[in-house]
Amino acid sequence: MLALGPILSQLGEGANALPATLSIGIFIGTVTFGPISDKYGFKELVIIGSLMTLAGIQGLANLNTMSLLHVSILVLGTGSGIINGTTNTIVAELYDDDERGGRLGLLSAFYCIGALMWTLLNYFNSNGNFTLPLNCVSVCMLLFLLFLFILSFPKSKKQNNATTTKMLSLLKYPSLLIFSFILFFQSGFESIVANFTVQFLESSRGIDINTATLSLTWFIVGMLVGRLLLGFILKKIRDSLTIYIYLCVAFMGVSFFYFGTTIVSIYIATLLIGLGAGATFPMMFSYIGGSFKENAGTAFSIAMIIALCGQFTFNKITGVLFDKTLFNYFPIIMVIAIAMIMTLLALYVAKKSKITK
Repeated sequence: MLALGPILSQLGEGANALPATLSIGIFIGTVTFGPISDKYGFKELVIIGSLMTLAGIQGLANLNTMSLLHVSILVLGTGSGIINGTTNTIVAELYDDDERGGRLGLLSAFYCIGALMWTLLNYFNSNGNFTLPLNCVSVCMLLFLLFLFILSFPKSKKQNNATTTKMLSLLKYPSLLIFSFILFFQSGFESIVANFTVQFLESSRGIDINTATLSLTWFIVGMLVGRLLLGFILKKIRDSLTIYIYLCVAFMGVSFFYFGTTIVSIYIATLLIGLGAGATFPMMFSYIGGSFKENAGTAFSIAMIIALCGQFTFNKITGVLFDKTLFNYFPIIMVIAIAMIMTLLALYVAKKSKITK
């Protein structure tokens, strides 16, 4: 998924609402992928999601009116939701409990590589025209589509009862709800960092757009490193403690971000924020994949739907605050998200300990 932060300020008046529209699109893709993949398989679904993503990117690059940009962002988000959900489900089904967390971390690291390339394309784009980076991404998507047609996919379980009713029946499991609401706050946290950091640094700190965009690069580098290290760390430290350590690093980064006054301190802060954000998604997906093996796609849909509600909520709140020039609330929102993730994780650990006793 494209982070809109590097181009948001170039899209004109009303652009601060686009991240929320993106979240709605991803929500639609996420609602549909789980039951469909459980019932019919993965390959055709990933191809459809990729075509929608490509169409959305081209709309964003070539359309001028805000209403059409919202349509393009909606299509882009829907395709992204399908791809994100399906690929995570495939990895969760392929690996056992000992390897699942590390493999999902590796998959998420490739997400970071793509996001890093997108940010660098915008940073080194000297003419300031965001159409060029979007067209570069489109070329990559075309190559990806060609690869998909010849790639063999693992077979899904193809359940005949993979319906909306089945999806709702999974909501009775408290652990799934805890995992999902952890992702609610994590998704909101990551989304506002990606979409609003550049504008925050421009508007409240007076940092030029290229320098501010580079801060996103450090955020993505931090997340990439965190996810690449996850598999190694999980062999040494238990999973819940690993997530807490990562979250403490993220909190430290937000503190530096709030109090930092120099460019170097901002870059260190965003690096730490990214590093600390690296474990939550892979680990929650690992928990879900291990706990709901028979309905992995549907369980992932539920978790991602709730996560995307968090993304929409955080984007909307932050967009409204930025429209009112209340920029200093931005780090405070990040702190609230981290605190809620820690609280919900503690609730799950306590529930798990009670069951084992």
